[in-house]
Amino acid sequence: MLLEASGIGKSFGQLRALDDVDLAVSTDEIHGLIGPNGSGKSTLLKCIAGAERPSQGRVLFAGRDITALPPSERARAGMSIKFQITSVMPALSVYDNVLLALQAHDRLRDLLTSRTRRGLDTQITEMLAAFRLDRRAAALAGELSHGEQQWLEIAMALATAPRLLLLDEPTAGMSLEERRVTGTLLRPIKARCAIVIVEHDLDFIRDICDVLTVLDQGRVIASGSVAEIQVNASVQEVYLTRV
Repeated sequence: MLLEASGIGKSFGQLRALDDVDLAVSTDEIHGLIGPNGSGKSTLLKCIAGAERPSQGRVLFAGRDITALPPSERARAGMSIKFQITSVMPALSVYDNVLLALQAHDRLRDLLTSRTRRGLDTQITEMLAAFRLDRRAAALAGELSHGEQQWLEIAMALATAPRLLLLDEPTAGMSLEERRVTGTLLRPIKARCAIVIVEHDLDFIRDICDVLTVLDQGRVIASGSVAEIQVNASVQEVYLTRV
């Protein structure tokens, strides 16, 4: 397993956001996290990414215990995350947003002499083309549509060639067509890295995921293939009565 989260608990004062949650993610897999609002999906994602520290349990990544590591160390280990709120740099060009993401771990001397910019041009162009942004390379990121900004941020999250990409509601605020295109853009990514994705759009996540884990009130109530989840009585009860 690439990622193993076991016995994860998280409390905020008297609120028990996560309660003994297990999650296992294989390489070359798109793993979806679904459940009603407040079920703990985003909290679990943050515990995996290091944005929150679990109150109990542990997180293993590629066999290494990363439970106590800060987000920066997890990134160096091969983990990348895109949160729901877009964080592109609107005053910079689309090209330069990806360039800065690629230069994140470069030495200051190389940055000052622009050595890496010249060497990264082909890679940047290919990444932009993969996300249908090559014709917008010179445009300011702030001029992109909401969907295009989301695609740009996913491209930036992939810039460091992570082994695991964490996505928190990447289609939030998108049109139906943008959601369709996002699914098309994400499917090929699992050939180079695993993806864990939190989503509310069941049609979208059902079409792209290999495995689904369903949370309700901070606990896992089911995990399995899309076909298995669709016929699970506990999942049906949750979505009929609490969503």
